[in-house]
Amino acid sequence: MPVLIGREDQVETLVRVLSEQDTAGTGVLVEGDHGSGKSALLRAALDRVRRDGDLVLAASGEASERGFAFGVVRQLFERAVAGESEQSRQALFAGHATAAARLLEPSAEAATGGAVPADEALLNGLYWLAVRLSERGRLVLVVDDLHWVDPASLRWLHYLLRRAGNLPLTVLATLAPGAAALEAADPGSADRLAAVHRLFRHRLALPALGEEAVAAIVHRTLGPGVAPSFAAACRTATGGNSYLLHALLGAVGAARPDLGSLTAEQLGGLLPPEVGRAVLGLVASAGADAVAVVRATAVLGGDGSAVGLVAGVAGLSQPVAEDAVHALVHAGLLVRTEDEIGFSCPLLAGAVADAVRPSRRQELHGRAARLLLEGDGPLTEVAGHLMRGPAGLDGTADVLRRAASQATRQGRPEQAVVFLRRALREPLAEATRATLLIGLGGAELASNVPAAVGHFQRGLDLSRDPVERTAAARRLSAALFALDRYPEGLAVLTATSAALHELDPGNALRLEVDFIYGSLSQAASATSVLRRLHELGPEDAEGGTAERPLAALLSLREVMTGSDPEAAVRYARQALGHGLNPVDDESGVYIGALLALGGAGRSESALMYADAAVDAARERGSGFAYAVASSARARVHCRLGRVADCRADAANALEALEETGIDLRHSHCITPLAILMDALTKQGKVEYAAELLERGGLSGDLNGHWTNDYVLLVRGRLRVAQGRLRDGLADFLLCGRRAQARGMPGPGVLPWRSEAALALLALGETDAARKAAEEELRMAREWGVPEIVGVALRASGLVTGGARGLELLAEASGQLAETSAQLCYAQALADLGARLRLAGRAGEARDHLRRAASVAHRLGADAVAERALDELRAAGDRPRTRAFQGVDALTPTERRVAGLAAKGMTNREIAQHLFVGLRTVEVHLTNTYGKLGIDGRSRLAESLCREAAKAAAPASEP
Repeated sequence: MPVLIGREDQVETLVRVLSEQDTAGTGVLVEGDHGSGKSALLRAALDRVRRDGDLVLAASGEASERGFAFGVVRQLFERAVAGESEQSRQALFAGHATAAARLLEPSAEAATGGAVPADEALLNGLYWLAVRLSERGRLVLVVDDLHWVDPASLRWLHYLLRRAGNLPLTVLATLAPGAAALEAADPGSADRLAAVHRLFRHRLALPALGEEAVAAIVHRTLGPGVAPSFAAACRTATGGNSYLLHALLGAVGAARPDLGSLTAEQLGGLLPPEVGRAVLGLVASAGADAVAVVRATAVLGGDGSAVGLVAGVAGLSQPVAEDAVHALVHAGLLVRTEDEIGFSCPLLAGAVADAVRPSRRQELHGRAARLLLEGDGPLTEVAGHLMRGPAGLDGTADVLRRAASQATRQGRPEQAVVFLRRALREPLAEATRATLLIGLGGAELASNVPAAVGHFQRGLDLSRDPVERTAAARRLSAALFALDRYPEGLAVLTATSAALHELDPGNALRLEVDFIYGSLSQAASATSVLRRLHELGPEDAEGGTAERPLAALLSLREVMTGSDPEAAVRYARQALGHGLNPVDDESGVYIGALLALGGAGRSESALMYADAAVDAARERGSGFAYAVASSARARVHCRLGRVADCRADAANALEALEETGIDLRHSHCITPLAILMDALTKQGKVEYAAELLERGGLSGDLNGHWTNDYVLLVRGRLRVAQGRLRDGLADFLLCGRRAQARGMPGPGVLPWRSEAALALLALGETDAARKAAEEELRMAREWGVPEIVGVALRASGLVTGGARGLELLAEASGQLAETSAQLCYAQALADLGARLRLAGRAGEARDHLRRAASVAHRLGADAVAERALDELRAAGDRPRTRAFQGVDALTPTERRVAGLAAKGMTNREIAQHLFVGLRTVEVHLTNTYGKLGIDGRSRLAESLCREAAKAAAPASEP
């Protein structure tokens, strides 16, 4: 029998004890918690005993029948004497046993009405009846659930056990430990039960089922293929209680859920409702106070609740609740640690809570929330009870709003959404509803942008507060921009700014800043705001709410126009004083300040802000904010030439955007998509870059969004790498026309002229190439940023050629050597080395080419590294071949996933950390294991450390 798995030793022990009692009478008591399998154990043992020819008389105590005198005694003897002949009956009831007849005759119950006094004559008569039955062979009297035996029968059992020493008779009973404490309705029964308990010579305890026994039962019930983790979860959830385990497995077998993903906490939801009713029925015999305590404990979560709080929720005084808790702890239903109580196993809490009427449950949750709030309890806990409490409680909406704010700060936006949606079901004033709707939209931005739009719009329509309306309009427009609904977003900013112009000029200007920034991103609207952009100055917002966002806009203006790099840096630092995504003023305009730092040659400073933004987004738990920050950081890595890091961040941004429901062809995906294409091109993976171009729908005509200006630059590089020089040149020139129309003539943001010059040179159009290169060099020198000048010098040197070209290339590498634009430096070195080789100066060429290959390889720019290695070979050198195995073969994303796994993170934790799907993590790890030549994560940390040590060791020049 499955119910006896794990009880084999106890069955054998019980059978052995029973078999040894042939002549001398004794008592055997089986003790175990409610549901531990005592009854099943009895049945198994008695089946063995009956086969030996013993007379077995069985009865069972019932809580509902404890008021029926001698009820258990009647169960024991009525069936034994019912089939006797009249002569045999007279013999059984003769002499000392005569008094038993008045209890057991068929007419006795009707005659006495069930009220039979337990006098000495009757007790003695029943004893002699047992004696005469035992003369026919060994007699076994079985009483299941001794704790529910009626007082009269309990008194007779005490009488019998004291006198049974010389009889071939065994009394076998079961008892739940601590049951005496449950006898609140009859305090004297505890003493009587204790007196009987002492007379049992043999006691057999049934402990909770161990892990091996639970696993065996699970496999026997559900099949051998069940994962060990599920069996362990069953053991934790049920505490090894046999009744709960079999009830749970029965429910699991019917529902057939995904067993591998179920936790101990989740298993509680599978229990059938009769389990909770059975537990409450058991507790009901201990009185209404015990029931109230059990219900209150379940509603409070079932674990770690203060006794005082339980008492308050139960509506009991502290002393009364303490008495009930004491009884329940002794009964094995509750456990207590100092001043806190909880259920003895997790499943009981959910089972009991489900058995409470919904209206009563709501009432108890409401009471718990009020008591916790009065006691300054944890806000999230209060909110959790209000969520399940009745509508209309005072202060519900305010508490849920504060809890949502706390959840957002702690990186749990999904919980904030739940709290705010519940708060909106309350009866609310219009102003409060507006605040909650705007807050809900903000929380939804993390993972559900379309839903956020609707809630922002409704909140904006209802709100009358200027500050709140400003924040709502900005965030609504940002959400609309994310969905490529730019005209609608700009209209929201315009209308709200106009409405606030007289009432609150500072916030009206704040909205105008976002409007200008948003307008610049669209070709159709960019020219209309250029004049206003040039009119604005820092004094327009000094000390106001628009001060930092205006500084961000002004920093971008300086780079766009090529005016003053130092001013751009100064404005950008002022703008980013509270970070890229400041809590008090989230806005896309701060990305402009980050771009300005890069264009002004301060990419390392920009990286610091981007790193902080990625970390902050991860802490907030916002997949959307993480994607935006990762995309911004990828752009910074692109400036720095760190191709591997650039590719990793771009890929992470795209994966996170996909997880939040943003399509690959949305404008928010264009930047990381273009950056990823550029990185692949620089790594020589031209075919992959071309595939990505097609998947993103970027191979044809591109709309007027300014991100597509960057796409044209990247696409041009890809097409040149493909040998499609005319197509690449067309992209560079179109990029230039669009940038100039947007008021961005300089090379600080888009160095399109140098790219066009190199394409023209390859096409043999040297005059046009020289003109484009010279114009960019002139503008770059006016701008004065070394890395911008270095890029222009490289193009000019290649176009000019000859001795002068070598001088310009040498100047370019010298300019770039001290900058953070290390890929540009590697390109300039490679070009200088190649031209020196052609000029017959192979020795000098090799030095430059080795450095170029080394720098490019470190950055992950494989195409540049390979070109430098090819030139080295042509110069007579013998460079080492590139590695295709080991850490160097890992993609950036594979490196990141492997690093997190090596730190001990589970696959699910890695997926949550990177905002990607679980399957994505599994694929990356599988690829990693193959490249490292290992069979699993157990050797991952060791392999990564070994490969890192190899990479750090001094190596000979290639």
